[in-house]
Amino acid sequence: MAEQELPVMERNRCNCAALRKASRHMTLFYDAALEPSGLRSTQFAMLTEIHRRGDAAPSIGDLAEALVMDQSTIGQNLRPLQRDGLVTLERDETDRRSRLVKLTRAGRSRLADARPLWLAAQEKFENGFGKRAAAELRSLLVGIAGDPSLVPERAELHQQKA
Repeated sequence: MAEQELPVMERNRCNCAALRKASRHMTLFYDAALEPSGLRSTQFAMLTEIHRRGDAAPSIGDLAEALVMDQSTIGQNLRPLQRDGLVTLERDETDRRSRLVKLTRAGRSRLADARPLWLAAQEKFENGFGKRAAAELRSLLVGIAGDPSLVPERAELHQQKA
């Protein structure tokens, strides 16, 4: 097969690459801000989601859906939180195949310690980027994350099985 000359793609034309670059940059920014708490941004997001649900402890599947992650990644991210005594995994009495994720007293305390650090990072970002622009960006990103037309068929089948 003859080698074809590929046209040069304009810089930052790929939506996926641009989102991934921004995501990595923001992850580094929030991880650095949260470092004194001993949490990473993903762990903070998980603890926040668990806490947000109050007494209705989420299953691993619920967390995966809420955080747009696969269940195995959720499990990998829960291990250090469980090891550090910040969460517990308990069998769901209504569905013995499912495990519920519960925040411990230590988890609530760590989350409370991390929250001011997160708020400071949030404020720093919004002051630099603009509060309105940050709100619009969040709205757009949440829309992308929840858009079912962007889920490949294979992933839809996988999610239905879970």
